Amino acid sequence: MKFVVATYGTEGDVRPLAALCRALMDAGHEATLLADRATLGIAQTLGVPARALSGDIKGTLDPSAAISNVVGKDHGLNSTAKALAGIANANAETWLREIVDAAEGSDALIVSALAAFVGLSAAEHLGIKAVGVGFIPLSPTAEFASPFLPPSRVPHALNRLSHTFVNAMLWRAFRKATNDARAKVCGLPARKKNWTTHPMLYGVSPSLVAPPSDWPANAHVCGQWLPPEGSWSPPEALTEFLAAGDAPVYVGFGSMVGFDRKALLSEVVAAVGGRRVLFYPGWSGIEGLDLPGNFHVLGDTPHAWLFPKVSAVIHHGGSGTSHSAARAGVPSVVVPFAGDQWFWADRLRRAGVAAQAVSGHRLSASALARAIEYAGQAQVLSRARQLGERMRTENGLVVATNTLEAIMAA
Repeated sequence: MKFVVATYGTEGDVRPLAALCRALMDAGHEATLLADRATLGIAQTLGVPARALSGDIKGTLDPSAAISNVVGKDHGLNSTAKALAGIANANAETWLREIVDAAEGSDALIVSALAAFVGLSAAEHLGIKAVGVGFIPLSPTAEFASPFLPPSRVPHALNRLSHTFVNAMLWRAFRKATNDARAKVCGLPARKKNWTTHPMLYGVSPSLVAPPSDWPANAHVCGQWLPPEGSWSPPEALTEFLAAGDAPVYVGFGSMVGFDRKALLSEVVAAVGGRRVLFYPGWSGIEGLDLPGNFHVLGDTPHAWLFPKVSAVIHHGGSGTSHSAARAGVPSVVVPFAGDQWFWADRLRRAGVAAQAVSGHRLSASALARAIEYAGQAQVLSRARQLGERMRTENGLVVATNTLEAIMAA
């Protein structure tokens, strides 16, 4: 079968989809990945055919741009939805043309992230199956609140309503541009309501999010989608640093931008004290600032290789990093900035492998130091090892591939 996977997001959004494409190819299918050009390096590494969608997400995430202002100021639903909609709405018509062109003659379109609505429209136009994928649980349930809302702010009785509300708000933010693109590119009628009946595959671990008992039959929790381990070799400086002392703490905030770099780094330096630190600047721009001698700056390094070698992972709470730290069997210290990061911080806290989240907007060295101390406790380390052992028995890509084949055969 021939699959086209269309997504638009950060590297953390694209990496697991490149892994899914590789798994589909290894199972005898064809797969092509569409995403922002800056995020397609992993596709090239895995030998996955890829096309770039229009746009420049790294440019959009510049500190002067709307989305990074949201990241730097608050994590409110309305602000985040508006900022994300700005990226997708400006490109909706172009993306729809590009996806339709790429998916012509395919058996199914797999859609995700900011390209989901136009991708679903492209599948409708082409008359092929559409499958949604995600790395946060979006299907409504009464068991937990929408991941886009801080868990502590939603009464349990309103959990299901919170999903309905958030999903409606997201569709409202994208609706006009999506419907305009549908009419101009495909001659399709406007949609009043969001799509709800297509299959949804979640690349999340059942050890962190057990499938809710009230989920519909079209929602599937598969497990984390990890790229196959390649022949990556660490730089000599990293090997020497790891061998020179105790297991270091990892600090990295992925694709987060827009925060006060100097202030955040100052609090981190004070919180870790004299501990050895592996620091990954990501898209933050922090690498140009002065760092003390106990910090070693990393380039792109596979989490699956690195995290088992560290004592704790200080991160922003993205789905991918949260999963990889837990799978490695090490505790987390979560510093959320926006969106679903608060949800994953809470999931790790519930698993007993992280303390209460420390807000990235009000980061203090004292609060961060307490969370680091918690991560070093014997019982936390034991729980982290046990969680990692469970997660390493999961094979999300096999489950996802088998599920997709069953969907296509139905």
